Amino acid sequence: MKRTKNVNRARLLISCSDQPGIVAAVSEFLHRKGANIVQSDQYSTDPEGGMFFMRIEFDLPSFEEEFSSVEEEFHTIADRFDITWRLESERKTKKMAIFVSKEDHCLLELLWRWRSGELDVDIPIVISNHEDLRDIVESYGITFHYIPVTKETKQEAETDAKSIMKDYQVDFIVLARYMQILSPEFVKSFEHRIINIHHSFLPAFIGANPYKKAFDRGVKLIGATAHYVTNDLDEGPIIEQEVLRVNHRYDTGELKIAGRNVEKIALARAVDWHINDKVLVYENKTIVFN
Repeated sequence: MKRTKNVNRARLLISCSDQPGIVAAVSEFLHRKGANIVQSDQYSTDPEGGMFFMRIEFDLPSFEEEFSSVEEEFHTIADRFDITWRLESERKTKKMAIFVSKEDHCLLELLWRWRSGELDVDIPIVISNHEDLRDIVESYGITFHYIPVTKETKQEAETDAKSIMKDYQVDFIVLARYMQILSPEFVKSFEHRIINIHHSFLPAFIGANPYKKAFDRGVKLIGATAHYVTNDLDEGPIIEQEVLRVNHRYDTGELKIAGRNVEKIALARAVDWHINDKVLVYENKTIVFN
């Protein structure tokens, strides 16, 4: 069932050094703007010299006028406490591009949740380095772009992809089992706005055929990790992880099926949290107000 948007709702996310008076100052500021705070979450890494993180949802009765006013004037609070912040409106629907290769399980999970209204997002484009999933994507009424990638054409392919992202005004990217390593230049263009999924055997069973290696080792847990992409391969800030218990009766094929199940669940959950501005990144960690 499609989620109902609250057209008067906004979200404020802040991070700064922990210090007295932050909550009071932010709350008083919003009160002066006529805001009604409906949810407030906060976290401090250490009250003595640590970091402070906060996510506030609030309603603004005179939204169009007051939202701009909050955006223009909050710097007075931000400057006072040296706050890093961003303000989001529930009226704006984020635009998500999906990058895929040949495997379809994560892609289909995202498309199904999008069509059912579980993911409040626009998906204007799917990009792939293979043609295999074109028919599936186009059956959802979504534009499919085939951009082949070779060692010799990698830079050109990424340039084409960035141009497409700009044309469609994409807010963030999801790598739904996209089997290409992105360049540092591309990652920098979408810092903390590229979400990836991989199996959680790492650093064990690295390389090809991880499920065969896991079977040979007799693993008892299958896992998946969704994270923001950085230039350290598969080591970016973790957004979500999921696990499933298995046993000796699982063969390699069944382990792979279990892995696909946890991958698509973890990825969809991470995407949902990103869409709803529930994730704050600090260094190589995330604070998730879910």
